[in-house]
Amino acid sequence: MSRNSPNTLYRYCRSIRWLVFVALTGTATLSFAWSDHTLGTWQALAAMPAIAAAPPVAAETLDAFLAAEDTGLQALLAQEEQWARRYVPAYPPRPDALQFQAGGPPATRRQRFMAALRINPDCQLPLFLQMRPGTQPPPGSNLPWTEVTTLRRDTTARETQYQRLRPGEQVAVLEVIASASGEPDDGLDIGLWEDNGTPYGHLYGFGKQPFGDPALEFSTQAPFHMGFFHESWIIYKAAGFLRRTYPEYRIHLYRSLAAYALKSGHPYWGWRFAGWALHYVQDLTQPYHATVLPGVGTARMLWINALDIAGRPGAKDRAIRLVSNRHLALENYQYHRMRDAYLHKNPTDALLRATRNTSKDAAQAPWSDATPRQVVSQQAHDWADRTDRMLEHALPAKYISDPAYVLEQTEPDIDLFAVMQRAPQAMQDDMTQLVSDLMQHFGTQSRVFIASFLPKP
Repeated sequence: MSRNSPNTLYRYCRSIRWLVFVALTGTATLSFAWSDHTLGTWQALAAMPAIAAAPPVAAETLDAFLAAEDTGLQALLAQEEQWARRYVPAYPPRPDALQFQAGGPPATRRQRFMAALRINPDCQLPLFLQMRPGTQPPPGSNLPWTEVTTLRRDTTARETQYQRLRPGEQVAVLEVIASASGEPDDGLDIGLWEDNGTPYGHLYGFGKQPFGDPALEFSTQAPFHMGFFHESWIIYKAAGFLRRTYPEYRIHLYRSLAAYALKSGHPYWGWRFAGWALHYVQDLTQPYHATVLPGVGTARMLWINALDIAGRPGAKDRAIRLVSNRHLALENYQYHRMRDAYLHKNPTDALLRATRNTSKDAAQAPWSDATPRQVVSQQAHDWADRTDRMLEHALPAKYISDPAYVLEQTEPDIDLFAVMQRAPQAMQDDMTQLVSDLMQHFGTQSRVFIASFLPKP
């Protein structure tokens, strides 16, 4: 039978679909795209004078904002739904029953708003700021991490100090955006699918989770934080569920809310919503969130699947484990190195300097609705194979080339930054260069996005 016959193509597509699904089931359980976005946002926006030197804003409760703006929000959210239905591929329409209505019972206003956004209703959304590593909140203002996140296995949150804010308290714009940029990893997108076993998942209309393990808490947020927009045609033919990723939906929704709040006199929520949107922009700068299997091209996928069909699954299992380990290794190193720089008050650390580096900002086009797909994720996708190769050379083989090693499980408390400080200098330099390049992308795209809220010069 011809290799190009419909039956042969069907078999290849079916096997590739399985490979991609299994791979994403593994990688979607990973902790973060960038571990603790706030560490990077502080640096990225400190290089924007209009943000770093902006007058402070008064903290405002979500309930106060909603009470003042429910009529305008009804119209805005109706417009957002129409935009998403028109422009977001494979968008699952919001059920009409969840449309936000002005003038409803005040006691249910917050609940109805969160339902219209289709976010986790268990999120408390307190007034807070995240403290820099090594600093403490003012006396009497400590906020338990359990009030910030719904995740109970979030070790990053447990290591972090939070300050509770009072309504009306003056806070720096930079601190509001930076703190908010971590919030989408604190539970906003957890349990939203109909097979996640949550009451709201059955109501929100997203359907069944397209990939990842629907029984694992953190895995349920993955399709909102990844964007696979640049794979080959045969990958989409085989794995159509890859089109069901929705960072563009979240970015546009929260950006519109931010612009509305800023225009209507609610700067605190304007910048907080901007921070929420920024999170998904930053996620798309991570190569492992913009490419299904970095380092595994289409031709190799076909070969791996041919071996799997022939009863030799070893190549498939190895590819999936190595991609997962490298994904985690990149995030682990980035988190521990940046946190160490804050703890030791070292602003000259290469990663912090790279995130503040504005040398490529002017070459970027102004923000548009097409930017997440055509610019941010395209850049990350273009860097995916390079990132995978450089990790293979820069990190000890034990962590990224041994399929018997499961990163952060074989050694649960592994700190790859500490490991690399004992590595040969050439390997240290390669790792520094790779992650610095990626963090410069993170910083540049963060500034381009936030600049879209500023008055034109």
